[in-house]
Amino acid sequence: MTDKSLYAGRRRRDIIFRGLSIGATAFGLVWLALILGTLFWEGASGLNLAVFTEMTPPPGSAGGLLNAIVGSLILTGIGVAVGTPIGILAGTYMAEYGRRSRLTMVVRFINDILLSAPSIVVGLFVYEVMVVQMGHFSAWAGGVALAILVLPVVVRTTEDMLLLVPDSLREAASAIGMTRWVVIRGVTYRAARAGIVTGVLLAIARISGETAPLLFTALNNQFFSLDLNAPMASLPTIIFQFALSPYDDWQQLAWTGALIITLAVLTLNIVARVFSRSGSGQ
Repeated sequence: MTDKSLYAGRRRRDIIFRGLSIGATAFGLVWLALILGTLFWEGASGLNLAVFTEMTPPPGSAGGLLNAIVGSLILTGIGVAVGTPIGILAGTYMAEYGRRSRLTMVVRFINDILLSAPSIVVGLFVYEVMVVQMGHFSAWAGGVALAILVLPVVVRTTEDMLLLVPDSLREAASAIGMTRWVVIRGVTYRAARAGIVTGVLLAIARISGETAPLLFTALNNQFFSLDLNAPMASLPTIIFQFALSPYDDWQQLAWTGALIITLAVLTLNIVARVFSRSGSGQ
């Protein structure tokens, strides 16, 4: 085989695989555009001030999603407040103290399992551990379920970002007399700050639309409630309930709630990208 025929064969294969790649990308983008277009078309028509100021209504009445929005913010806040510190500390241990230890290997393996575990399994686990023992659904149980989903994302990103910090920075800080914790706090955390924040934002984006674990833990509440020891409304559960209902006004609110969650997740992803780029430019 001559060099010219070999080059021609490689060029043909390159064109074929490039065409397949472009076609697969276009196929995915078309469906994404259809989904987003339908969501904006159906949800934007019901987006008004009442959605953010009125409670979820009974069938046939006007209303909004205030209790569900506030409930989602509270549940997400609990999940992030519980899961983020534990995840950062666990990732710090794995990257700084026990990088090559057997415990780190075990924790990393379990964390990878949690990262890919279905959220409904987490909901069932928290249901058995908390809801059954307490005897009722509660916002605390929902927050713990979301915290378990936050945990593996924060652990993985924290460990990865700290491992990207050059050891020469640690050695230079240790050479001037800094203790290990001071080095971690003042050098490695600062260098990996953007990546860690990005991981937290991605974790928030992941739990924002979770429905299954909340159905087993926080359940739902048709009324406005700030009692963390009682069932609490959330946007995903309201969307699930209203989308399956036969009432047009509830279905419209479900579309509007889905649009709100989508915009929130999109905003979080954009912010995460900005933090990621700012961190890579440091």
